[in-house]
Amino acid sequence: VQLQASGGGLVQAGDSLKLSCSGSGPNFSSYTIGWFRQAPGKTRRRVAVISDGSDLRDYSDSVKGRFTISRDDVKKTVYLQMDNLTPEDTAVYYCAAVQPWRWSRVTEKYRYWGRGTQVTVSS
Repeated sequence: VQLQASGGGLVQAGDSLKLSCSGSGPNFSSYTIGWFRQAPGKTRRRVAVISDGSDLRDYSDSVKGRFTISRDDVKKTVYLQMDNLTPEDTAVYYCAAVQPWRWSRVTEKYRYWGRGTQVTVSS
């Protein structure tokens, strides 16, 4: 599977932004997809994960209640709706997939990574 993140930009604190992760290749619906972010000088961190079939969704504590992950397997796209953004959300956001039919919250388990999209939140 190949992935490409898009939708980033420059916004103000309190604004909303919706990221898209577009996939290509067969069996997109079988992949657990995660959103991750990396701020300057920091390690890449998990933000949200959605399982194949959307049965399971997981969020990091820092975004719980503000971000929502969803997927449309017909469009081969996973979304990250980000509300009430703060400057601490500033980072490059990546989407990634584990192997088919696997669930993981561990960043190192994700094998297929797309290019990131920059999100900058000004105060």
